[in-house]
Amino acid sequence: MEKKNILITGPPRVGKTTLVKKILELIPEIRAKGFLSQETKEAGERVGFSLTTLDGREGVLAHINLKTGPRVARYRVNIKDIEEIAAPSISPEEGIELIVIDEIAKMECFSPAFRSEVIRALDSEIPVLATIQISRHPFLNWVRGRDDVTIYKIDLENREELVFSISKRLKKFIGKI
Repeated sequence: MEKKNILITGPPRVGKTTLVKKILELIPEIRAKGFLSQETKEAGERVGFSLTTLDGREGVLAHINLKTGPRVARYRVNIKDIEEIAAPSISPEEGIELIVIDEIAKMECFSPAFRSEVIRALDSEIPVLATIQISRHPFLNWVRGRDDVTIYKIDLENREELVFSISKRLKKFIGKI
């Protein structure tokens, strides 16, 4: 039996988010919800990370100029936007055929609400397409160890092939092929 949850992992800046965006472009007929994250740059330098839900809500995941929140490297994590924007965007709901989580990582894991919604999404009947940080962390290790996930490791050589194989797999699983 096909495992319904797909996790994409790989080193930073290898193209995990770009891969998810390209997959979503190939499956516009699938009703998806969730969020994408991306770097925030100022004068060409990375200063933080933002998040945008698939229905257009925007927030700050982490930034060097935040004064409060847990610290990860030189960034402060914005728990408020994770809990008010990211977490609700991945909550399973009727009529949705795919949940997109970009990404499950140390920053997001500071939020108990986010971890709870990740579990709800993975446990639901709805397939999940998620990126997951490659580093070790208790929650990330638990997610990777679930028996209902398939993990794809992205690298420079397989990026384009994964777009087509994962989108085809999702269409087949959801019944759009």
